[in-house]
Amino acid sequence: MSRKQWRRARLAGVAALAGAAALSGCSFRGVDSIPLPGGPDLGSGPTTVRIEFANVLDLVPQSVVKVNDVSVGKVDKIDLAGGTGGWHALVTVKVRKDVKLPDNAVATIGQTSLLGEKFVALSAPPGQAAAGRLGSGDLIPLARTTRSTEVEEVLSAMSLLLNGGGIEQVSTISHELQAAMGGREATIKSVLGQVNTFVGTLDRNRGSITRAIDSIDRLTGKLSSERATIADTIDKTGPAIGVLNRNRADLTKMLVALDKLSRTTTGVIEQSQADLVANLKDLDTILRNLNKAGSDLPKSLESLITFPFPATFGNVIEGDYGNINLTVDLDMESIAHNLLGGTDLEGMLGNGQQMRSMLTVPNVQLPQSPLGVLPQTPGGRGGGAGGQGGIPGLPGGGGAGGTPGVPGATPKATPGNKGGASRNRPGALGPGAGQRDLQTLMTGGLS
Repeated sequence: MSRKQWRRARLAGVAALAGAAALSGCSFRGVDSIPLPGGPDLGSGPTTVRIEFANVLDLVPQSVVKVNDVSVGKVDKIDLAGGTGGWHALVTVKVRKDVKLPDNAVATIGQTSLLGEKFVALSAPPGQAAAGRLGSGDLIPLARTTRSTEVEEVLSAMSLLLNGGGIEQVSTISHELQAAMGGREATIKSVLGQVNTFVGTLDRNRGSITRAIDSIDRLTGKLSSERATIADTIDKTGPAIGVLNRNRADLTKMLVALDKLSRTTTGVIEQSQADLVANLKDLDTILRNLNKAGSDLPKSLESLITFPFPATFGNVIEGDYGNINLTVDLDMESIAHNLLGGTDLEGMLGNGQQMRSMLTVPNVQLPQSPLGVLPQTPGGRGGGAGGQGGIPGLPGGGGAGGTPGVPGATPKATPGNKGGASRNRPGALGPGAGQRDLQTLMTGGLS
């Protein structure tokens, strides 16, 4: 052996020893554990995620992990997991740490082409809000993993359809459909258009239909909770129906009589329609004017009890004396305005001067008693001859105990009037005659 060959043999032995040392220092899982050239760059400190799949198909380690069709990691290993609850595959993948995925991410086993290699696709959950962030050591469970359909499965289903399916009936179905639709194209087109309109209307009223279904559901629940009451009502309705059945003839007669009454009433209303409308219009005018009167009308009706005096006239008479303060307005124009104002007679009377010329001044005789002293009455308390003197010029003005017609005459003492002037003091009123004198005094001696 030459020197050069010896050197080559020694280098080969050193390389074999180095390879044996390397293999003995770390595990060797076969060719799939050797990094493939051109794979994704994981960078430093990649994120490790575990994924559960019901079936990984022919997925192998070193397969690519993609996010939005971009390679961001690789499959590290595939293990068998589960047990009595069911077996499944546990795939461990490594992803670059700068990839941001939500904690509720989903995983799918896809295929690059019809006969291409398998890969693991990670994405956010469709139709759901992203929550949290996927971290190292997290697990994506079976509920959030799926796989694509295999070509073998498609071919197997097609073979089943062609061999043992109903493909031979397709020709018969096509022939019968053509025979049924032949010559009815316009009708079928119209039906399809109406179906399209109907479906569109249903789609536009989805909210209302949903609310109606919800209302029916609530109604059904209410009826279900009141089943006992409904059943009791139905049970008690039977006797009532029996009573109606026994009185059917009377009910029929009543309905016939009611029909005659309604026809008669309708005829009367039709014949008196003009008068009825006129009366209603007049009644409307009356009611509107009453409404304008408001609270004045009830207040005016209160004075009817004490007319012509106000409602407070009850405070005037207190025992055998009266308290009253009168203001008499005898202006003819004011009287006419108060009594006839707003009527057709108001313009016929003219002004106040014309009305005053139409009236005659009455004969007035005033009593001659001093101011503040009531006139003497003809009788005392017992109505005897020793009564008080009368008012000059009035009936009964003279008395037996006084001087007729003389103001302030002092009566004499009589058996019916002991004490004389002490009992028949000026201003004292006797019974009976005193009421007439009070009336005469209040009228002022008008004649």
